[in-house]
Amino acid sequence: MQLLYIVLISIFVTACSVHKDKNSLTLQTSSSFEKVSDLEHIPQDVSFYSNGINKKALSLEDFQSNYFRTWNIEKISIDLKDAMWPHEAFKYGNSYGENLQLLSEEFFDKVLKNSNFSEYATLNQRALSLNLLNLRAFPTDKPLLRDPKKAGEGFPFDYMQNSSVAANKPLFVSHYSKDKEWAFVESSFAFGWVKSKDIVFIEKKYTDIWQNAEQIFITSDDIAIYSASGDFLFKSRVGMMLALIKENRDSYTVLTVSKGENLEPLYLHSEILKKDAHKGTLAFNAKNINRVLSGLAFSNYGWGGMYGQRDCSSTLRDLYAPFGLWLPRNSSKQAQAGDILSLDGLSDTEKISLIKSEAKPFETLLYKQGHIVLYVGVFEDEIVVFQNVWGVKTQKDGDEGRYVVGRSIFSTLELGKNLKDYDQNASLLRNLQSLNSLM
Repeated sequence: MQLLYIVLISIFVTACSVHKDKNSLTLQTSSSFEKVSDLEHIPQDVSFYSNGINKKALSLEDFQSNYFRTWNIEKISIDLKDAMWPHEAFKYGNSYGENLQLLSEEFFDKVLKNSNFSEYATLNQRALSLNLLNLRAFPTDKPLLRDPKKAGEGFPFDYMQNSSVAANKPLFVSHYSKDKEWAFVESSFAFGWVKSKDIVFIEKKYTDIWQNAEQIFITSDDIAIYSASGDFLFKSRVGMMLALIKENRDSYTVLTVSKGENLEPLYLHSEILKKDAHKGTLAFNAKNINRVLSGLAFSNYGWGGMYGQRDCSSTLRDLYAPFGLWLPRNSSKQAQAGDILSLDGLSDTEKISLIKSEAKPFETLLYKQGHIVLYVGVFEDEIVVFQNVWGVKTQKDGDEGRYVVGRSIFSTLELGKNLKDYDQNASLLRNLQSLNSLM
């Protein structure tokens, strides 16, 4: 697996295109000699678009209800058939491993046996994540890729990665894998397998105290969080919510949890500077939008939250969290939030006209199958969106490829249209299906 990543990284660093045969994938990075004009022409500073936005803070009640949902149930929320969906979707013959070869039937047999679904919904315990977790479709660290010869498949699209879950977030545990290395859990927004060593069980009386306390929202990524004695616990993530114990002029003291002896929860106090957090929800205004989005604006693309990064929907989900606006985890469900207008059947010109007349900056999402973006306004008469995107689809001599961007950017709806091999039919604008206003 490491060799694969080294090879891919070397391709990215040298910024070259790879052609092996008719079915090979063309990769070209945004550092190549051929530049995506949006990255040079479209302003990449959030404050350029947020000026004039000024709305009051939302109530925290609805957000808290969703955030702590898994601590207020008695049994996991999905039935066994739904929990086992990955075993129907991924099988021998259509799934590849880290060596880019088909995974064996033995691999799938072992994974299913270890999943221990005969014990489904027998544990039913409240728990907490101890650090940033990968939520996996199978109880394995091994990747599962689609055909790596096809554009949009292979690296970095590991279909075992359902999502990531930030540290000290509520979980509900269904059961252990047969080897007990993994636990099948429900988070507030997704289901899947996490490492057993990375969670701790919490009694209901303590989950009640936690969720009834005053809360703070984290507004900065990658801030090291320590115990009062100086021991490292975890890194912060925008959108995390922690129970407030006390505050002084410059900082908050919050409740955090680690794992003590006998695998019992160890309740700790941690200090977080006020520049990296906020008590209660933030007002939805230009200053706070700049504050939160600036911490997300140039993060790298991470499919399903892999490598501590974000994909398109998790970026938007975390962006809105400090404002008290709860969004589902995946793009299709996010596109169903709020007031929806269909764009199906409209020409590109009609879509542009409708978006300009109906969309509100930082309040409207634009959706196409598999991808979602945030409308931020108009620059030089072109619609501008904020998106976390892997790349631009290209076509050359009948072969599909990707011009890799791999990060969060501000762009037009036709990102990469200046590229020689740009695939117009695959543009975001051409494929938009709906817009939805959240507020």
